[in-house]
Amino acid sequence: MKINKIKLLKTIDAIAGPAALKLITSLKKPRPLPENLSSILIIRPGGIGDAVHLLPSIGLLKRYIPDASVHVLAERRNAGVFSLCTDIEEVFLYDKNKGLFKCLKNRYDIVIDTEQWHRLSASVTYLTGAPVRAGFGTNERKRAFNVAVQYSHDDYEVYSFFNLIKATLGFLNVELKEDDIQFSPDGAFIEVNESEISSWLKDRVSELKSRYKGGYVVISPGATVRERRWGGKRYAEVAQELINKGFGVLVVGAEVDREDADIIVSSAQGAFDLTGKTSLMDLAYILKKARLFIGPDSGVLHIAVGAGAPTVSLFGSGIAKKWAPGGKKHIVINKNLPCSPCTRFGYTPKCPYGIRCLKEISSQEVLEAAFKLLKGYI
Repeated sequence: MKINKIKLLKTIDAIAGPAALKLITSLKKPRPLPENLSSILIIRPGGIGDAVHLLPSIGLLKRYIPDASVHVLAERRNAGVFSLCTDIEEVFLYDKNKGLFKCLKNRYDIVIDTEQWHRLSASVTYLTGAPVRAGFGTNERKRAFNVAVQYSHDDYEVYSFFNLIKATLGFLNVELKEDDIQFSPDGAFIEVNESEISSWLKDRVSELKSRYKGGYVVISPGATVRERRWGGKRYAEVAQELINKGFGVLVVGAEVDREDADIIVSSAQGAFDLTGKTSLMDLAYILKKARLFIGPDSGVLHIAVGAGAPTVSLFGSGIAKKWAPGGKKHIVINKNLPCSPCTRFGYTPKCPYGIRCLKEISSQEVLEAAFKLLKGYI
């Protein structure tokens, strides 16, 4: 039987995390603060969405402490996101090639744990011995930090991470300009290195843009959580109508999204399928060139926002206040049922209502939102 490593780690965290934190913080004392800050570690476990929303904060931190090197401790499923930020010098994976131990061999002056709930990352933060240790004090985690910040589900995630940076700089008596923590979701904040994009992909994108007078729309039907999947059939209806109006449709996602992708490309004549064929850098490039992105609350949505693409997103189980993009370039469709949102700290319970929050969204609603953002290209 295949073991789900993420669920296993969360179980271990819940059982042993509080005791481990208490023990670790009683045995080891952090180092004193040096005169010159030369090294920063940012800890970011979890999925793609959190990692994408963290990128503006990394840029902000580097702006105020420009001479310090920035390392990230991540995991395999989100590590690719950090290739989209040139401020990062090295990425360690705690779940691959003894990355955690390699990371702990380094000496860091500042460690910022961006995990929101689980305790193991807080233990790692304390074990580094860093004189400045910042993180969200949502539970026993706060024992590990000398800069503990409150966390709210009502804050857009970019601002949650900004709060961590603001508190860290405040601890160091560095004055932060308020203008520097104003975020616009209508502007791109992901850096796309086009030299890493294959000529084959560049040719496909160029072909779509030249073949269709309106350019192309990206559809990503997938989501890691079942309760966020709208269904291939409805995406196919949207795709066909977009093609009828003179737009190309490009379907993206991971190989696990193959079933929905096949429904779309087989039903919408002319849709181009890149499911399972792109890296995160490829996705960012595709989305940067797109007229529009359509999809659920997922990592691809957040990459689309970071790449500067207009978006139509479908929300239900996820917390729209925290994850949905604002701004004039983005339309969020959310039925706001009494039972939603139901996700808390990365956990979504099995829906007893047949995922009504998404099923009640019609393809016509999505098309109306899409054409509103595509006005001028039709």
